[in-house]
Amino acid sequence: MYRAPVEEIAFTLKHVAGLKPALDAGNFGELGEDLVDAILAEAGRFASEEVAPLYTVGDQHGAVLNGAAVTTPPGWKELYRRWIGGGWNALSAPEAYGGQALPAMLGVAALEMWNSASMAFGIAPTLTMAAVEALDKHGSKALKVKYLEKLVSGEWMGTMNLTEPQAGSDLNALRTRAEPAGDGTYRIFGQKIFITYGEHDFTDNIIHLVLARLPDAPAGTRGLSLFLVPKFLVGDDGALGARNDVFCSGLEHKLGIHASPTCTMIYGDGFEGSRPGAIGWLVGEENKGLACMFTMMNNARLAVGMQGVAVAEAATQKALAYANDRRQGKAASYRGAGMAPIVHHPDIQRSLLTMKALTQIARAICYSCAHAIDLASQNEDAKHWQERANLLTPLAKAFSTDVGVEVASLGLQVHGGMGFIEETGAAALYRDARIAPIYEGTNGIQAIDLVTRKLPLGGGRHVHGYIAELKAVADAARASNLEGFGRTADRLDQALDELSQATRFLQDLQAEGRSDEALAGATPYLRLISLAAGGAYLARGALADQNRIALCRFFAENLLGEVGALKERVIGGADSLAVAGKALISA
Repeated sequence: MYRAPVEEIAFTLKHVAGLKPALDAGNFGELGEDLVDAILAEAGRFASEEVAPLYTVGDQHGAVLNGAAVTTPPGWKELYRRWIGGGWNALSAPEAYGGQALPAMLGVAALEMWNSASMAFGIAPTLTMAAVEALDKHGSKALKVKYLEKLVSGEWMGTMNLTEPQAGSDLNALRTRAEPAGDGTYRIFGQKIFITYGEHDFTDNIIHLVLARLPDAPAGTRGLSLFLVPKFLVGDDGALGARNDVFCSGLEHKLGIHASPTCTMIYGDGFEGSRPGAIGWLVGEENKGLACMFTMMNNARLAVGMQGVAVAEAATQKALAYANDRRQGKAASYRGAGMAPIVHHPDIQRSLLTMKALTQIARAICYSCAHAIDLASQNEDAKHWQERANLLTPLAKAFSTDVGVEVASLGLQVHGGMGFIEETGAAALYRDARIAPIYEGTNGIQAIDLVTRKLPLGGGRHVHGYIAELKAVADAARASNLEGFGRTADRLDQALDELSQATRFLQDLQAEGRSDEALAGATPYLRLISLAAGGAYLARGALADQNRIALCRFFAENLLGEVGALKERVIGGADSLAVAGKALISA
């Protein structure tokens, strides 16, 4: 069963992603390492001892729809009550509404542990936290007073309602409409699909944030507005009132995360004889809803990246335990009697080390993104750190979720035939992981965002400043003269040079207006920059703790060479893609 890797998480936060220098500089007031360690330890205990034991019942029982009501698996409602009782929902929320205002770095570290223990449970509060941020930044004072305290505490939960049957990634196609009621409220009509925890029994109210169009709105995304639509109306005294005209009409039957209810939500259909029209309140300005929603989405993208890290960690632990227990064949390194534990076989070792390395670099990227978010709100050089957060967000979301799938698949392979059998749990992790590359903007969209919006940041200079920082780590590894690094510094230098070449190539294409050619290289470029950065992060960790040198060297000498092939795909793959792609298009 999963055990939270508290020491590994703390080390990555402090010595790789930058928390310790920030604490030493006083960026977080009186927060010190002792409190950080205590928070991580208790989060690890709760995840390991209370969430993880309910993983299997969640996967096997799933969420159940009866009429318009959803029941979560046995024990889950009580687990959620204990979780919010521990104050975990309020960890990084604003103090003004009962939050603890701790750094985002601590919030995502805890989020990793909840999701490793059970992704279907860990996903539950993710959009509540995102809703808190959106309301805090864009909501009216009245909405903040009425809703934020209970959202922060977790007494109520939030959702994000974008997707419709005809509108997935293309929000231009949204049809849900909002009609002004003349009293400051709006009536919402429409259908939303794939709504995570849109209906459940964890809380007595659910606060939906819904994108919809006003009658006179401009076409496309410029005409979208954001509305707050509660499941139950709330009186001025905070008491729950009448049921709103919104309900769940169906649950999706999914590959994984069975305990997480993925709902079809109906707005304005006259639920249980009510007057048609779900009552909603405008969040932010009319026709500026997408900007408000992206406050939620950027938060959610990092959170989804953490889901990839989380599943990768759980899969690695499960595979390593199995490899030490399962005995097959002979191995030269095994001196015992009988068959050798399969962990002695070089191919199994390669798989396990690949899993460990990918998990660690995905964690480092996500924590570094959270670090940048923290400093963007508390540091004098806010513009620099906001650009860094913007640059790392697509890496954190896309690379980390790809890693979650890749590592879960490797873990299943380590188990052999038993991995394909549900009882071992290896297959369940793979099933859970597969949604994350699709959530919150598919990974292809993240790559497009990286190339078209993030590489131009700071006039195109920010990414090169980031690469220079990574090169300084390679220089430090070389200057250390530590034998254990082997060819790490040389391999890092080569990878970072190839990253620089690919980056300038894509920036030049954009400057010349050759966007299709740039987009053809977007996905391989996102993996390229992530692997190159990951190699530097592993080296940074190894410089801080020499026990980590062996894994760093393994990655540099066995996996980092992929960067060269990715560079060739970025620079030389567009023409062949365009020619071959034409054959795929039907008339």
